[in-house]
Formats: sequence, structure tokens, C-alpha cells
Amino acid sequence: MAKEVSGFVRLQVKGGMANPAPPIGPALGSKGVNIMEFCKQFNARTQDKMGKVLPVVLTVYSDKSFDFIIKTPPVAIQLVEYAKIQKGSAEPNRKKVGSVTWDEVRTIAGEKMPDLNCFTEESAMKLVAGTARSMGITVTGDAPF
Repeated sequence: MAKEVSGFVRLQVKGGMANPAPPIGPALGSKGVNIMEFCKQFNARTQDKMGKVLPVVLTVYSDKSFDFIIKTPPVAIQLVEYAKIQKGSAEPNRKKVGSVTWDEVRTIAGEKMPDLNCFTEESAMKLVAGTARSMGITVTGDAPF
């Protein structure tokens, strides 16, 4: 028989660096989850992605047990890494802070495809390019579509 779900918790945690300090501790403590158990499991599953920001969806059951799904890093964070900048522009329509190529956009779209609501690689690339535009990052080269 299936367990009864009592709630969901969404977090963004750096891979391999989960600890009971805020924001993880208070978010999980309010649901009654064993915080140290989550931290140990998360750190063990994300050893290969050390330091990358990873979204986590935690399903909490009525008996205080839990499951969690680790998603791919957000597009904005991947764009910052590829463009080699600190952060996006405060005025993206006036001040451009970096650039990426269409090949890099294709790479990001391919990595992010399981978590996106796109059906084709072309639409995923358009989504990534739109995020880049809203951050003040230009996409150089000719669009492959």
C-alpha cells in the first residue's frame, strides 16, 4: 500500500555541501524530517556535482519518511558558468555583460532537456537563449534553426 504524502519541500542546495544550517534545517524541521539523514543522503548522491547549485524536490510522507529527486542545475547558473561572469546584468536591455555561442546554448539545452517542458531541442535552445537575453548575455553566431 502506498504511503500518504504530507507535503513537498523545494530547495536549491550546492552539490555535496548540504548541512543542517539555514535554509535546509528550518525548511525540513517544520515538516518533521530527519535533517541529518537528508544531508547524508544528498551529499552521497551529489559527490560528482560538488559545488553546483542543484534543485531538489523532497516528498515528505505522513510517517516522517522522505524521498527526493535531484534535478539539473538552473539554466541561469549554467549560463553564468559558460559566459564566465559573476552575475547577470541589472539592465539587460542596455548593458550586456557577456556572451555565449549557439553551440554552448545547445549543450545547456541538451543537459536541461529532462527538466524542461519542451519537446524539441530547437524549442529548448530558444528557451535557453531567452533566459540569456533576460540576463544581459548575448548569443553570438547564426541561429541553427
